[in-house]
Amino acid sequence: MPIPYETPTGSWTRPTTFFWAATGATFGLANVWQFPYLAGQHGGGLFVLLYLFCLVLITLPLMVTEATMGRHSRHGLVLAMDGYVRRARCSRWWVWAGRMGIVAALLVLSFTAVFGAIALAYVFYGAMGRFIGAGEAEAAATLSALVSDPDDYRVFMAWHGFFLLLVIWVSTQGVVDGLERAVRVVAPLMLLMLLVLGALAAWAGEFRAASDYMLSFRPADVTPESLQAALFHAFFTLGLGMGVWTLFGAYTPVGTRLKRSVLAVVLMDTLIAIVAGLAIYSFVPGGNATEGERGFGLLFLSLPVALSDLPGSQFLIATVFLVVVMIVWTTSLSLLEPVVGWFREWTGAPRAWSVFLMAILVWLLGLGSLLSFNAWSEVRLAGGTVFRWVELASGGLLIPLVSILIAVFAGWCLTRNLTFTILGAAPGLFRSIWFWVMRLVLPLVVAYIGIQYTAVSLLGMCSTGSAALWCGPAEVLATESIPLQGAGENPPEAEDEGGKDSQLEGAEPVQTEGDGELEGANGNESGPNNGEILYHSV
Repeated sequence: MPIPYETPTGSWTRPTTFFWAATGATFGLANVWQFPYLAGQHGGGLFVLLYLFCLVLITLPLMVTEATMGRHSRHGLVLAMDGYVRRARCSRWWVWAGRMGIVAALLVLSFTAVFGAIALAYVFYGAMGRFIGAGEAEAAATLSALVSDPDDYRVFMAWHGFFLLLVIWVSTQGVVDGLERAVRVVAPLMLLMLLVLGALAAWAGEFRAASDYMLSFRPADVTPESLQAALFHAFFTLGLGMGVWTLFGAYTPVGTRLKRSVLAVVLMDTLIAIVAGLAIYSFVPGGNATEGERGFGLLFLSLPVALSDLPGSQFLIATVFLVVVMIVWTTSLSLLEPVVGWFREWTGAPRAWSVFLMAILVWLLGLGSLLSFNAWSEVRLAGGTVFRWVELASGGLLIPLVSILIAVFAGWCLTRNLTFTILGAAPGLFRSIWFWVMRLVLPLVVAYIGIQYTAVSLLGMCSTGSAALWCGPAEVLATESIPLQGAGENPPEAEDEGGKDSQLEGAEPVQTEGDGELEGANGNESGPNNGEILYHSV
């Protein structure tokens, strides 16, 4: 086995590990339950091209910056920022960008594990045949009993703990024996299983309708909102602003072609999202009727119902949700790593103790989100549940702010020589584009994303009757035209077939009628609706 360059927290042994780890970290549930919908609503293949443009021009430079800062410093985000501050003699306040990134990773992981718990439960539900022959009412009742029952949420808590134990089990074994070995096995296996499901969908599902919906070129559907949706999705789904890329860059051994690996990860992430979307929309019946299908309801309600009558549905449903568990599991491992790395660099504690203590903190924070769907669903602060505020704090504030600070720090605080030294060898044109994007373009675009995201989310909370300062008469009137349903609120209404949402679709917190989920047998909503699930969730 090759001898790695040892960082204070560990290193990988193979150059290709960065690619597999980053692929597992970036491909999350938003790619499964949101990207196919956005592609179908905004011009099909034209949206895919627009999304790739946003990735290459906006997201890719920030990903390269975070990763190269880690590779050059051989530290996580906090100590990397600290070292560059000392070297460039900048203000010590810049170090807070790294600290806020760790907090963002901790918050996002806390509710990512909640969705992982639901997926894990569905693997067993599918294997036990609970969805065989099930209709929408039965599937909604199953989901509601697991997630939304205010009198029996302990089973949900048990699944939540079980999922976190799987994450802890791998993380405690170290960077090489745990994280590296897991991603090198799970990420390729997940990709292979997705390809098999895609082939099965092409054979047994409505593959032509799904491909027409997602990939056909429809210029009439491309609007300014399409660019906004592409920007939001490109920014929030690749794990930026949370220290993941910095630590993965620090772990890379000598010989890793980092910038090429980052580009390969971006392209692979998009390809997997397309394959996953084609598979899901092929199984969900109705052809163009799937235009209204997205989010939590698509994955945990419509998909099990669509698979329930197929031959071997018991095995098929269990396999589909096993892939989902792999997706959330690798994402969770990646989010936990910068938190554990920071704690070890800060305290010098052994890895096992660091993982255990940080996992306990994640579990406690996750309980707030978990209980927001059942026992605490009526407990609201300014119209938002605990889950809603945790997501808003991370997605609307911390992640955009950290990304802006990193871009401004690299573009304005560091000297140009030091900046290009951190970047490493690259063609002159790439260096120039990267430098000016970090200096001017990226801070402005990300600031717009963060402000718009926060404003639309706060506006959505007004629909619950909130008396918050931002809920004036104009906001109340606006929410009447773009209603948002929170947990336990008004029942959903049917969306007209083929109808489009009137809200900014990139700023997911606001939704149109028809985006709410099916109600369970007990009258409660069967789970969080699309208005409460933001892009960076998983």
